[in-house]
Amino acid sequence: MPTPEIWTLPTRIIGREVQVYAVTDSTNDRAAMLGHDAQHDGTVVLAWNQTAGRGQYGRIWQCGERQGVLLSVLLRPPAMLRHPAILTVWAAVAVAETVQRLTGESSRIKWPNDVLVNGQKICGILLESSGSAMVAGMGLNVNQTTADFEAAGLPDATSLAMLLGRAVDPAEVARTLIDQLDREYTRLLDGEIALLEATWKARLGLMGKMVAVEKHDGIRLIGRLMELGFDGVYLDVGGSLPSLFRPEEVRQIREQRPES
Repeated sequence: MPTPEIWTLPTRIIGREVQVYAVTDSTNDRAAMLGHDAQHDGTVVLAWNQTAGRGQYGRIWQCGERQGVLLSVLLRPPAMLRHPAILTVWAAVAVAETVQRLTGESSRIKWPNDVLVNGQKICGILLESSGSAMVAGMGLNVNQTTADFEAAGLPDATSLAMLLGRAVDPAEVARTLIDQLDREYTRLLDGEIALLEATWKARLGLMGKMVAVEKHDGIRLIGRLMELGFDGVYLDVGGSLPSLFRPEEVRQIREQRPES
C-alpha cells in the first residue's frame, strides 16, 4: 500500500488530517478502511487519480490524472446528522459554495447528488455507510476540456478550467473545498440544520414548479412541488392533500416543462 502525503489543515473537524495519494483504487474504499478508529473522524482521503472510482448506482467514475479533485470524508456524525439526505445535501452545498468562491458562477443542485453550472455537471457525490461511520465521496471536475468530455461521452459536463478559461491548481481547489466542507459541517454541529435545508431548496430551484418525481420502485408522478425538506417531498398531484415521499424513496426530481 503506498504511503500518502499528509496535510494538516487549520480546520475544526474536516481536514485536520488529509491523506493525499498520487493514485489509489477508490477514495471511498480507502476512507472506509479508517472507519474503525474514532480518531479519524473528519479525515479526508484525496487522490489525483483513481483506478476503481464509482458513482451513484454503481456507475464507473473516470477522471484523468490531476484533472479533478477526488476526495472522500470519513465522518462519525451525531445521531441528529446520521441521515443520508442531510449529509448528501451538506456535501452538495459545500461544493456549490466552493465553485462560487473559485469562479463567481452560481451553481444548482440536481436531486439527489449532482452539482450543475449552467445546466452542466461539475461534481457528483456518493454517500456510503461504513459500520458506525459515514463516507462522503466527491468528484469535482477541475482541468478537463470540452474535448476530454466529448471523448468520454459526457457532452453535458463542465470543469473549473472551462469556466475560468485557464488551468487550475487542483491542490488549491482541494484545500478550498475542504475548508468549505468544514465550515458547513461546523454549522450543522452548531444546530443550523434549517439553514442548510433552506440553502438546498434555493439551489434546487424547483419550489412551486411542475416536476416529475421518479421513485426507486419505478413509479413516476407529475405534480407541483409544494414543499421540500429532510423529512420528505410534498407533491400536489391534484388530490385534497399533497402526496408525501421520504427522500430515500426518490430517485430523481426533474422540472416538467410544458410540451410545445
